[in-house]
Amino acid sequence: MSGQKQTPVKRIPNGVKFLFGGAAGMGATFFVQPLDLVKNRMQLSGMGGEAREHKTSFHAVRSILKNEGIFGIYSGLSAGLLRQATYTTTRLGIYTILFDMVSGDGKPPNFFTKAAIGMTAGAIGAFVGTPAEISLIRMTADGRMPAESRRNYKNVFDALIRITKEEGVVTLWRGCIPTVARAMVVNAAQLASYSQAKQFLLSTSYFQDNILCHFGASMISGLVTTAASMPVDIAKTRIQNMRIVDGKPEYKGALDVLVNVVRKEGFFSLWKGFTPYYARLGPHTVLTFIFLEQMNKIYAIYVLQDKRASGGL
Repeated sequence: MSGQKQTPVKRIPNGVKFLFGGAAGMGATFFVQPLDLVKNRMQLSGMGGEAREHKTSFHAVRSILKNEGIFGIYSGLSAGLLRQATYTTTRLGIYTILFDMVSGDGKPPNFFTKAAIGMTAGAIGAFVGTPAEISLIRMTADGRMPAESRRNYKNVFDALIRITKEEGVVTLWRGCIPTVARAMVVNAAQLASYSQAKQFLLSTSYFQDNILCHFGASMISGLVTTAASMPVDIAKTRIQNMRIVDGKPEYKGALDVLVNVVRKEGFFSLWKGFTPYYARLGPHTVLTFIFLEQMNKIYAIYVLQDKRASGGL
């Protein structure tokens, strides 16, 4: 009947979406921080023309355990958690808001729209998260340095305070451009490929909207994202860890890093650390999206009283 009022669609409040995004990323970080450490060490190995410290990821793990102990594998955890609290909170919160805005009549947007909103969310999140990112890079790199050259940050807040005091507040955003570029690539690939992979899996007769489907979509998304983002990531990592020698930075910019890596270490060195990167990004993607989907679903069912709710990505 035309006089009937349509029941308004209940949506998760934007503040809750931001909270869930950050909580999901921080939960995943507890599991994958050691892999992030190994990835960073692999990418810094060979920096400045020095001999490569680690030929394989397994060699890197063995070296860390031998030289820094069992707790050394969790170096930089506080920075990793703050990075998720800033970067992931912002990017996933903005992505889910934009996703809802462009979803007409309950239909998901097409792949290119997903990629565009993923890039937007990633760029904003990366800018917010760069100070924590640079702290994470330095804290995970410290154990590979000679004792006299180590920065020895006590935790991420000590790192942020000392960087500001010793090098100026602008240094907290050093490497911001490649960080934002990487985040745009990662989020365009990760968020769009996750949504697309999930949509594809649900179109088959083998999957339902459950944890198994979220796991499969996350692993596909992680592989696509790793291949697409590693060259930008290695540029970001080296710029954020570089030192200023006699007033001159080691690298002029991201392009200079890429040119130097290809010339001195070979083209495929742009994907150096692929195994720990995917081993980190795959599970992190899986855990983040599983946590996020489940939190969205639980909130919708128990707070919004929507018994038919799904995860919403």
